[in-house]
Amino acid sequence: MKLKRILGVMAIAGIAVPGMAWATNGYFSHGYGMKAKGMAGVGIALPQDAMAAATNPAGMAFVGDRLDVGVDWFRPIRDAEIVGNLGPVNGDFNGSDQKNFLVPEFGYNKMLGWNMSLGVAVYGNGGMNTNYGDGILMFDAVTPMRRAGVDLMQLFIAPTFAYKINKNHSVGVSLNLAYQRFKAYGLQNFALPAPFDFSYSPNNVTNKGYDSSTGWGLRIGYTGNLTDAVTVGATYQSRTWMSKFSSYKGLFAEQGDFDIPENYGIGIAVKATPKLTVAADVQQINYGKIDSIANSGSNPTLMGTDNGPGFGWHNMTVFKLGLSYAWSDKLTLRGGVSTTRQPIPKDETLFNILAPGVVENHLTLGATWAVSPASELTLAYMHAYSKKVNGSGSIPGFMGGGNANLKMYQDSLGIAYGLKF
Repeated sequence: MKLKRILGVMAIAGIAVPGMAWATNGYFSHGYGMKAKGMAGVGIALPQDAMAAATNPAGMAFVGDRLDVGVDWFRPIRDAEIVGNLGPVNGDFNGSDQKNFLVPEFGYNKMLGWNMSLGVAVYGNGGMNTNYGDGILMFDAVTPMRRAGVDLMQLFIAPTFAYKINKNHSVGVSLNLAYQRFKAYGLQNFALPAPFDFSYSPNNVTNKGYDSSTGWGLRIGYTGNLTDAVTVGATYQSRTWMSKFSSYKGLFAEQGDFDIPENYGIGIAVKATPKLTVAADVQQINYGKIDSIANSGSNPTLMGTDNGPGFGWHNMTVFKLGLSYAWSDKLTLRGGVSTTRQPIPKDETLFNILAPGVVENHLTLGATWAVSPASELTLAYMHAYSKKVNGSGSIPGFMGGGNANLKMYQDSLGIAYGLKF
């Protein structure tokens, strides 16, 4: 059976929920694993469960034999505004006609002796979703008041091997098998035939239903206990090479290409007291290396061509700080903050009405309750504070000028069950 079919079956079966919403650092999640999510996503030097592979595969050598299953309720609120246009398209647009999403996760790890582990993590890497129930006239003057938006979901299945060089240092590698699916609708203005010529393939821009693609990449990592109180970590994830969205080859640059960008980071965890652990990560996400994401929306070429217009995103550097406090033998409390600079320039806000990933600052809270010596329940809450980006020269003169303004905030609440065996 082909990889695309296998991954598609797993997604449909519920390992990943179709219609997964926008994540929080660009379109990446703020963290992976409910314990890490309660600490602003910190995890490069602090493996806590079998979801560690999603952040740093080397950490799996330190988590023991365990199974972790969880789900996040995710609620993003996204809005857009068009102002100063010479045509009849000004107004406020609510892109949250669909507000509530479920994002599941699954992790399993098995120790092979004291120094090796074999496991797998299954998780939503990220995604984007906008749903403008009344449409956007600037994007669809042909059938006004028709819904407009996009829906992207990315699923990673990551078989992982970790090896302890000695009792304090480990390395690990994950094979990232990726599945993504996408649809766009309500963008008829960009699918007009000659002589308008917005796209080299006007029949493959919008209203084609879901299309899917598959691909693979690698994540490698290192975790080291420098002392009994200080742990450091480093991780690198390669570009994930994906097959093309052929149904949308007239929308995305390079004939429907939408690879997942490389990312990497370093982390440190310090056991400040017997009960308190302080951890910090720095993560780099290189959106700027993916043409369909990074190309300027004002590129003077046809959509879908090699240098075709994109979303104009820049690279992101994310700073995360988390705390974990063992209140008692049964209860551990967590909290965290993270900050970044959102990736969308002010002159690129028009096309990003479809993808307003502008949030920057996050606050998280979490807790784990030991139900028994072998099982536990973990809760995590995240709030991404409201951020507004006002466009500056973002709508070209031939479209009537003016600006598109973007705004978003988000909340999530998750629960996970962990079993040690």
